[in-house]
Amino acid sequence: MNKLISFAAVAAISLGQVAAAHALDLTAAVGRTGESTMTYRLGAQMDFNRSWFETGVGRLTGYWDAGYTYWEGDETSSNHSLSLAPVFVYEFSTGSVKPYLEAGIGIAAFENTEIENNDLGSSFQFEDRFGAGLRFAGGQEIGLRAIHYSNAGIKDPNDGIETYALHYRASF
Repeated sequence: MNKLISFAAVAAISLGQVAAAHALDLTAAVGRTGESTMTYRLGAQMDFNRSWFETGVGRLTGYWDAGYTYWEGDETSSNHSLSLAPVFVYEFSTGSVKPYLEAGIGIAAFENTEIENNDLGSSFQFEDRFGAGLRFAGGQEIGLRAIHYSNAGIKDPNDGIETYALHYRASF
């Protein structure tokens, strides 16, 4: 638990200093794991405020994402995790509604190493994500995401776990 608190403090300080210069977006997500455990995620995002490869088709951009996820379970198997990841987004140029694809690799810290029948091996995990959705004028978006957690073989066992979620993001 001390690792989780330390990770949360570093993430909060980092985002707090950056947030002073840029507005943050907030995200809420509801999902399920491959074993049907419900997940609930709250996140804060800060755009890179840069874009690359702009064409008439679209552009590459991205954001930093910090999140808290609650992994629902019975009294002995619920879990909590914190994560931080850079996420790259390809946003298609189509007017006021813009489809997008996203991908990112970050880090996560779990409160304990067991979720359902999966033994993560360590509290430290890598977070790989892929997603797609729609961005609307006014700074809102809705999308689907698949996120996989694994310690990349740093410590055995390394069962890993994924969550598939529907998310909503709003700019403030």
